[in-house]
Amino acid sequence: MNIKSVYDDETFFSKYAQMDRSLQGLSGAGEWSTLEKILPDFKRKTVLDLGCGYGWHAAWMAEKGAAMITAVDVSVKMLEKAKSIHTDSRIEYILEDIESFDAAPSSYDIVFSSLVFHYIADYRSLVRKIRWWLRDKGMLIFSVEHPVFTSRGDQDWIYNSDGSISHFPVDNYYYEGKRTAVFLGEKVRKYHRSLTTYIESLLEEGFSIQHVIEPEPPENMINRPGYKDEMRRPMMLIISAQKN
Repeated sequence: MNIKSVYDDETFFSKYAQMDRSLQGLSGAGEWSTLEKILPDFKRKTVLDLGCGYGWHAAWMAEKGAAMITAVDVSVKMLEKAKSIHTDSRIEYILEDIESFDAAPSSYDIVFSSLVFHYIADYRSLVRKIRWWLRDKGMLIFSVEHPVFTSRGDQDWIYNSDGSISHFPVDNYYYEGKRTAVFLGEKVRKYHRSLTTYIESLLEEGFSIQHVIEPEPPENMINRPGYKDEMRRPMMLIISAQKN
């Protein structure tokens, strides 16, 4: 299923609403403590949030003094929830697919996206458009599922006969493209690409890399169920880049 169909499915959405990052906001997102440290100054900045979800990041940007945040998402249910939680007038919510969204050149100081680009089929074209939308020296900051995590597709461990975890498989790494994963019981279409593709595409499209980080589970979460196992392989990747 494509991401819009999944997130607007009533059963799936009710499961998503029970996740830590849905209930607790940014404090419930394992990568947030790492991501927050590399975010630029948002004061008086015009920002584009691609795939805003519940709007937690957009609301945080508003608190940090952003002048205007355009928050785009393809899911009706996600935007309805975001609007019900965050009513700041500086946040403009737009229902649209990221791949079809467009804006005038030099519209934004910062483009941000959290765990969305692995749902995008044509990453290179999106990077090219983002550079067009950014003002001089504008910043792009995004997180994605790590290529180690997306490579095989099923995104699950290999288990021993007693049910304990043996290891995490990496396979077909250099064969980029469509993958089918199971997320909260639903099959979801994602796109795998290598670390080289994520970084080199930015460099070739006129960005300079500021940060490349593989966030570890934060200390305050490490004793939660499943989090210690997240130290065994990277699950997420954070990249920050500046328009040249």
